[in-house]
Amino acid sequence: MMCGRFTLFASYEKLLEEFDVEVAIAEELYRESYNIAPSQQVIAIIHDGSKNRMGYLKWGFIPSWSKDEKFASKMINARSETVDEKPSFKQSFYRKRCIIPMDSFYEWKREGNSKIPMRIKMKDDSLFAVAGLWDTWQSPNGAVHTCTILTTTSNKFMSTIHERMPVILPKEHQHTWLNPQIQNRDQLKTLLVPYPSELLTAYPVSDKVNSPKNNGRELIEEVS
Repeated sequence: MMCGRFTLFASYEKLLEEFDVEVAIAEELYRESYNIAPSQQVIAIIHDGSKNRMGYLKWGFIPSWSKDEKFASKMINARSETVDEKPSFKQSFYRKRCIIPMDSFYEWKREGNSKIPMRIKMKDDSLFAVAGLWDTWQSPNGAVHTCTILTTTSNKFMSTIHERMPVILPKEHQHTWLNPQIQNRDQLKTLLVPYPSELLTAYPVSDKVNSPKNNGRELIEEVS
């Protein structure tokens, strides 16, 4: 699995400003988190054809045609190399793309028999946008809006930690990715590349992050 935990504790105002959001959930519904895990509700940005909207999607993709939700836990990531071919993701790749804002993500670095949790972030601490897909599934109890995070091969920096990394979209590519009118496969696939190594940094954090039950600021503090 790749990209199974991340953080988002930027202010509500910062999110609206950074991602040109015109329609959003009410501010009191926004919850910052230091340990976002699969099956939770995550903040996402979509483009409705005229403007950017911000709201919550459940992390764990369920295609609209699915008979049940049993696949959701396995569909937290989609490989960018094959995302346009896989029946589960193909329709959303062309029509329902989203951005998932983060200020860092966690990855577990293997050292001998142990796995060390690492926090990966921008060197300048800025917010960043990760490419995702979304869909709406009709459950017996109503509509469920879900998402998945796209991954790619690791850049040189990340490869010392893990062989995969989330697809981070620079500012100049975000509008293209979000625009549902753009359905050119080659144009979209050119955006799904490893982010430049020199802009990222990482450090080890407490293994408290291993449990989604833990969610405090101490999780992002460096440990020796």
